[in-house]
Amino acid sequence: MSKLVPPIPKFLRPGPPRPGEKGAGSNGAGDGDGNTPGKRGTGGNGEPGTAGKLRQGAAEGGTQVVGWLDERTGMSPFLRGFLYRKTPKGTNWFYTLGSATMFAFVSQAVTGVFLAMYYNPDPSRAYESAQFITNEAFLGELVRGMHKWGSTVMIVLLFLHLGRTFVFGAYKYPRELNWVIGVLLMVLTLAMGFTGYLLPFDQRSLWATVVGVNINASNPVIGPYLADFLRGGAEFGAVTLARFYALHMLLIPGLIGALIGAHLYMVAKLGTTAPPWLKAEKKSLSQEEI
Repeated sequence: MSKLVPPIPKFLRPGPPRPGEKGAGSNGAGDGDGNTPGKRGTGGNGEPGTAGKLRQGAAEGGTQVVGWLDERTGMSPFLRGFLYRKTPKGTNWFYTLGSATMFAFVSQAVTGVFLAMYYNPDPSRAYESAQFITNEAFLGELVRGMHKWGSTVMIVLLFLHLGRTFVFGAYKYPRELNWVIGVLLMVLTLAMGFTGYLLPFDQRSLWATVVGVNINASNPVIGPYLADFLRGGAEFGAVTLARFYALHMLLIPGLIGALIGAHLYMVAKLGTTAPPWLKAEKKSLSQEEI
């Protein structure tokens, strides 16, 4: 079983002793800091001087922090299994679509935080705040453009990732639950794009949202209740913008982050599916094992 455990990474291993730390400078006269002449950082008794100790402490500081955290959290076995897991033969660039989608979500979250610093979800000031971000805020046009087009990029990447999963048969046993999580992530991503479209609160975004909510209202059974929930009442008003802002900024991103964590856990636990054009290698049992 120990053979299956990957070796400890190099940055976690203790460093070898320096050449001048042992038996060097035992007879030499040190300087004011306890360093032997010609051996900067080494004391007269062969031990590291002040400068050497500072360099050694700085080098080992990161390792000590990682060790302190690992001792209290016990995360190293999980991280080893997650980062050093085996991948099947034949993996290609199609397998990066999931990581690209997650990167797009992180980009949306970061740019959304900066936009929220200037945006005002009040019906009388929402449009003005959006124009201020575009025209006056430092790098506001760039950040808003990244957020606007990043939503489209995220949706496209998500559909490509789902298509790759379906074509490669990665939704089959034992990965059905991971497929359900992916479908839920697709629904939440579309909902995040829909709720964010109203936030500029111009004529196009307002009437497009009215059409979208009315389409939801035409659904059987839950349609009218869903429309009333989105509008915050029977008609569009100030509550509608605040509700869309809360859904877009708080509820939906939180659910997406939680499902992404569950999705990554399932991927690490169940592994990656091999391409359909490659047959899994079957281990032949020897006569003795039979």
